[in-house]
Amino acid sequence: MRALRVLAAVDAIACEDSRVTAKLLAIHGIRNSLIPYHDHNARTVGPALLERLEKGARIALVSDAGTPLISDPGYPLVRACADAGIAVIPVPGPSAVTAALAVSGLPTDRFLFAGFPPPRSAGRRRMLEDLAAIPATLVFMESPRRLAASLADMAAVLGSRDAVVMRELTKLFEEARRGVLDELAAYYRDAGAPRGEVTIVVARAEARPWDDDAVDRSLSAALQEHPVGQAAAVVARKTGRSRKDLYARARALKHEKR
Repeated sequence: MRALRVLAAVDAIACEDSRVTAKLLAIHGIRNSLIPYHDHNARTVGPALLERLEKGARIALVSDAGTPLISDPGYPLVRACADAGIAVIPVPGPSAVTAALAVSGLPTDRFLFAGFPPPRSAGRRRMLEDLAAIPATLVFMESPRRLAASLADMAAVLGSRDAVVMRELTKLFEEARRGVLDELAAYYRDAGAPRGEVTIVVARAEARPWDDDAVDRSLSAALQEHPVGQAAAVVARKTGRSRKDLYARARALKHEKR
């Protein structure tokens, strides 16, 4: 109700897509001036919005789905307003991140929102390697058409972890599917890309002893994707072992395979 009052009372509404926002406003009988504001025009529209704000205008910022500024454009505008001494007031709405965490059944005392993984497998795997040892529940957003490939990369890098794939959170066709990462990857590979916006919640890394055999297995897997130095760095982040020692061991493993 607060959001509806704000949207009806402000002088203008900055939005990602005026067509989407106009439909939402029409449902509630709200008429207001809409200004498209997104990643592609922010450099030109942002200063114009700031100028209006400095003259006393009240402008609301909305996104197409969920709470604005959570994986959406707009933070440079907020920062510019803060620098100019203009008040920025949050009016919270639905958020896929917190909604997904709430129903995931995974620990929420510590989580990391990682946003969208890179579109290509090599980039995704590098990102996941950086996150692998973090002792926090991981939250991702993903394109439906990349979901199966992304889950497969998560299974390969993060291992056998519990996860939940959710789509269309807070909307009509909301759905949650639980399982282990490789099981979920296989399901979406066979079923095809789902419709709608996708949020993935993955269980945190569990503390485990890294004996020499486990380290060797991890190094061998890393060597299939990276040169020796980078493989040693990846395993060092996972295990906490000395990068120098791992580099020497990686070289030895690579020599043994020749």
